Amino acid sequence: MTFTYIFGPVTSSRLGRSLGLDLLGRRVCSMDCLYCEVGITDELTARRDVYVSAATMLGELEQWRAENEILPDCVTLGGAGEPTLNSDMGEIIRGCRRIMPEVPVAVLTNSTLLGDPAVCEELALADIVLPSLDSLVEEEFTKLNRPCGGLSAAGIAESLVRFKAMFHGKIFLEILLAQGINDSEANLALLREFVARLSPDRVDVTTLSRPGAYPLAKAVSAEVRRQWCSELGSACNRLPGTPETSDAVFLRTGQRADLVERDQKAATDMIERSLRRRPQTPGQLALSLSLPLDKVESALASLERRGMIHTVENAPAAEDGTHGPFYSCQ
Repeated sequence: MTFTYIFGPVTSSRLGRSLGLDLLGRRVCSMDCLYCEVGITDELTARRDVYVSAATMLGELEQWRAENEILPDCVTLGGAGEPTLNSDMGEIIRGCRRIMPEVPVAVLTNSTLLGDPAVCEELALADIVLPSLDSLVEEEFTKLNRPCGGLSAAGIAESLVRFKAMFHGKIFLEILLAQGINDSEANLALLREFVARLSPDRVDVTTLSRPGAYPLAKAVSAEVRRQWCSELGSACNRLPGTPETSDAVFLRTGQRADLVERDQKAATDMIERSLRRRPQTPGQLALSLSLPLDKVESALASLERRGMIHTVENAPAAEDGTHGPFYSCQ
């Protein structure tokens, strides 16, 4: 069966083999971030609605479970926009537990709706929440994240602290740095204090590894990222994740790809669906889809000959050690 709202499993440095659930189905978000890898936000809103119904989503999940013997390490609610905008989120999380009770549920969020008690109650049903907060300098927050009206960095930070107090699962905080926008010493100082206060289970400092929605967003250097990882990891007395070292080796060699039995047509179909979501390098596709690099490269060549994908011009060097080319269906 071809799935509309389920994708993967993909390999995640934080979550293992993660089965993705797209709760929006299109680019609906409360922010229009410069760096967004799925592209420019089509609908900028903080209004909750049933963008993809629980019945539809869980119907696909039941079908996926029936077709797959091997369970993922995690089911991750995310997709093309902000998943907490889906007012059926709570029912979807409960359904995930019913269909795959052995598998933890994670939610990716930009943290903007945590001021809503209903959102917090639903989000607290998850096992892992991965919130983002890129800057506590309001000017930087506005420039980088381009939020809809009424949102502030300070307000989001306070809502995240309140949510942490009621949540019994794990919190993996993510901060994405864009060169010359939010990599300031002022932001680092404020986030250092905030991380110490929030005390998340993990801090991940990332930068652009794929082309962003707007060319203004550019990756910071590895040295800057290492500094932020060190200082913010120390602030919460936990070591931040540093996946770039181990992943770079895999991405160049494909040694960890474990699903070599997939035939070429299945691999090609998987790659095309993945590229419809975001631009990626051959190495990134090999890692996320657990495919040998030579199988990925063969599929990409076939898709390019058929005019179904194209290379992305002026793409950044990927932070995971691959240097392109990036391919996209968009």
